[in-house]
Amino acid sequence: MTEQLPQKIVIVGGGTAGWMTAAALSRMLAHRVSITLVESEAIGTVGVGEATIPPIRSFNALLGIDEADFMAETKATYKLGIEFEGWTREGHSYFHPFGLYGASPDARYLHHYWLKARASGPVPPLEDFSICNVAAKMGRCGLPSGDAASVMSTFGSAFHFDAGLYATYLRRYAEARRVKRVEGKVGHVALRGTDGFIESVTLESGERVDGDFFIDCSGFRGLLIEQALGAGYDDWTRYLPCDRAIAVPCARSGPVRPYTRSVAHRAGWRWRIPLQHRTGNGVVYASAHMSDDEALGILTAGLDGDALAEPNFLRFQTGVRRKFWLKNCLAIGLSSGFMEPLESTSIHLIQAGITKLLDFFPGGDFKAANTEEYNLLARIEFEEIRDFLILHYKATERRDSAFWNACRTMEVPESLTRRMDLFHAYGRIPPRAYDLFTATSWVAVFMGQGVMPESYDPLVDAHDMAEVQARLRDAHARIAKTAAGLPPHDELLTHLLAHAKRVA
Repeated sequence: MTEQLPQKIVIVGGGTAGWMTAAALSRMLAHRVSITLVESEAIGTVGVGEATIPPIRSFNALLGIDEADFMAETKATYKLGIEFEGWTREGHSYFHPFGLYGASPDARYLHHYWLKARASGPVPPLEDFSICNVAAKMGRCGLPSGDAASVMSTFGSAFHFDAGLYATYLRRYAEARRVKRVEGKVGHVALRGTDGFIESVTLESGERVDGDFFIDCSGFRGLLIEQALGAGYDDWTRYLPCDRAIAVPCARSGPVRPYTRSVAHRAGWRWRIPLQHRTGNGVVYASAHMSDDEALGILTAGLDGDALAEPNFLRFQTGVRRKFWLKNCLAIGLSSGFMEPLESTSIHLIQAGITKLLDFFPGGDFKAANTEEYNLLARIEFEEIRDFLILHYKATERRDSAFWNACRTMEVPESLTRRMDLFHAYGRIPPRAYDLFTATSWVAVFMGQGVMPESYDPLVDAHDMAEVQARLRDAHARIAKTAAGLPPHDELLTHLLAHAKRVA
């Protein structure tokens, strides 16, 4: 058989998406193919994706990156979950933790035991059965353990980091592995007359870059996938009505909290993301219900330090490309679709696109069955994430504004309705092969937003009530003791950064 790999891979666009893609492909393929990344310093990046979710660890592991070095270079801090304030109702808060509920990995159904015990008398809040929640509220942090007997085996974490610094870090990584960077704006995209495949891109300088396989990381514009190939876009604004954001960094104030804050306001929400050197802040809102000036006022009033830059105003349309992969072009990052930053999925969707690309890497003939399977799985993942985000808006008791009234009463996708009905009936979370969010995540948001099951899994009745209560008491005590023994987050960071080593 002849060589099947496309020999010239061209990535259009840098930023987080472009350099994550370049880094991963250079790790796997740079010894066999040429990889060129085209970007222009004159084109800014969105640059507000500073919070991640636990799968980012597997991406860094794929690259062989040393965690301490990565954290030092990107000014990263640990993230144990997200605190949601005012989403269920004003004055109310809940915590979406990473990891698992319970004190051991086999306690996946702990919330069912908790529901049964709750029906018989007072029990501690479900959040107190998460080591991530308890540690985060104490300002403490640790590292996960592979020992199933340890409470830390249920621990999960991700990172807050400076997305611009992460892109720079991965650029060094990729260029050290023979990725060629070309500076310039794309002025023309040439399509082959025979089949409509992309043949080359020509820069405004006149330089032509030929390729066999093109990866579109050009952001919202979709320079290749949309402007050149017309893939189409499905608008999901009817489910996720926020379409504006304003971001601004401010000076750090006080110890770093190991979690993200999401605070609801009358027409959306605002975020707070703590880094080593500053705090990332932003406000997300629906322009149909709030002006830019009012949103900016909410943002600036919530800063806990001096602003370090001018506000960055962003417009977006939540939705997804009808085709992520069309002919010899694959869209990754914002060019493939956009999910608002509520659950920190933007960087993960870049990672997911790269992972699926490696699973379905094309031959030079770009067989349709391969492309179609990629598109199907990518669509499923976007829809699962969409439903999880919609839940935050739909399951609310707020009646203080037209925005929240519209969210509370809106029709949602049937896939989410089924999930809500099943959870309301028995507290069950159906397993889905491509669901990004774990049962812990769904339970945390369901119950945090006031969706309480009428009953629990009937199999729990196979256990004696005294045994159930004993398990809960033991888990509660072990989690509290373990969390209290963890170091303060800043102390852990200081220790790790002191041992950072370059792995490039």
